[in-house]
Amino acid sequence: MSHNFADASARQRAKLLLDDGSFRELLGPFDRLTSPWLERQGIVPQFDDGVVIAKGRIDGQSAVVAAIEGGFQGGSLGEVAGAKIAGALELALEDNQKGIPTAAVLVLETGGVRLQEANLGLAAIAEIQSAIVALRAHQPVIGIITGPVGCFGGMSIAAGLCSYLIMTREGRLGLNGPLVIEQEAGIGEYNAADRPFIWSLSGGEQRLAGGLVDACTGESTGSVASALRYYLKKGLPKVQRSDAFDRFLPALLELDNSQQLDAAGARAILKGVQA
Repeated sequence: MSHNFADASARQRAKLLLDDGSFRELLGPFDRLTSPWLERQGIVPQFDDGVVIAKGRIDGQSAVVAAIEGGFQGGSLGEVAGAKIAGALELALEDNQKGIPTAAVLVLETGGVRLQEANLGLAAIAEIQSAIVALRAHQPVIGIITGPVGCFGGMSIAAGLCSYLIMTREGRLGLNGPLVIEQEAGIGEYNAADRPFIWSLSGGEQRLAGGLVDACTGESTGSVASALRYYLKKGLPKVQRSDAFDRFLPALLELDNSQQLDAAGARAILKGVQA
């Protein structure tokens, strides 16, 4: 599989990750489940609300894939899109409770909450986070972050709750996006147009070096799919990353925010996190 994973649509990504012939979409575009809020604000809705939910198999094991379409509203989540992901995770949890092992894969290309749906989006993301925590007690929940949007906002917190995180080199992960930081703190603090600087701090290689993700792969579907299958076979981690806060807090206490942090400084602060 040499297809560039980052160039694929959300629907293509879900199909590429699942075993051949096992892809079955739930609440697809023909179900016409759209956001009730976007048209009122002059925005053309999308019939899947920018999220593809697929049930299938990965190496023969039951799995659900939720893939966010970064090309629709920057991958932002509102009431419907968030409910689709939370519902899929909850159905996977029910499968496990019935003795049917079902893992979950989240393909995260998102800026976080959809501003046009503000509080509804926040509530939906809270439901997603709760569902991740419940499901990961039974089966791995694996997040995949790629380009071009990356993963920011409330969904970056959801990413941190995943059992394992896989990033491509072109992916980005952070709580606030570059434009938000520049708007709030000024261009002197964070220049959103300085791509090398941004990727040096929030790109896949940097996040791997800091212990915030488990794998940094190439952009090909083969690389991403191989890493996904590796972590599915590995099973549940002994300690979930979000439960290992005692490894991260000392690093935060070392942080001197009187000067702008660069990539080398960030790696130095997080040097002991992987241990």
